[in-house]
Amino acid sequence: MPAVRKGGIIRVFKWIAYGVLALVLAVVLGTIVPRPLLPKTATAAAATAAGERILILSGPIHTDIAIPLNDETRAMFAFAGEAGVSLDHPEARWLIFGWGGRSFYLETPTWSELKPMPVFRALTIDRSVMHVDIAGPIVEPQPSVTSVDLDRVDFDRLMTFISESFARNGAAAVPVEGFSYGYADRFFEAEGTFNALFGCNTWTARALREAGLRTGLWNPLPSTLGLSLRLHN
Repeated sequence: MPAVRKGGIIRVFKWIAYGVLALVLAVVLGTIVPRPLLPKTATAAAATAAGERILILSGPIHTDIAIPLNDETRAMFAFAGEAGVSLDHPEARWLIFGWGGRSFYLETPTWSELKPMPVFRALTIDRSVMHVDIAGPIVEPQPSVTSVDLDRVDFDRLMTFISESFARNGAAAVPVEGFSYGYADRFFEAEGTFNALFGCNTWTARALREAGLRTGLWNPLPSTLGLSLRLHN
């Protein structure tokens, strides 16, 4: 092999190694550096007001937020019921929200249905959608479920953030017709642009910060988000 060609290959591998090292460093720092830097100061009113318990549901690459399904949350997200989400199901206890890339989210209900184009769009830039589902009783504790008790003010801020993540036509949320994972869930057009660096888990982290929690500076994976929550709260 000519020396020039061999030297070029070595440089390529060096740059790949540098890139991997930079990514690992970014993930580590993004987990251990808190956001915000200082914890919030609880007010007396917030400490005494009745709050709500929420759940962070973690999969291998995606996180959802589950809030209690009650009269208040049914009323705030009534548009989901009108679109077909079974908010009045007698066994439903939780209302689940997730944000993600439109192509990957809609076209990959299971890993066996993974296709090249949704993966390509997820790794570049894609439009976003919100997924709304319900669940019955969820077993706690378990590795894929993190529970958090919020005071009233922080819970209201979380619900506002979630509501504002839905794209609107006037005042109306916009369902994505023809797509669902089952009989009880629905997809909706969402605000924001999806990419692999700032995707579903960074949306979850933003939502939790709105609810007064501290996350890492950058949490692209469920595992790093979960670790940052344990470190900083």
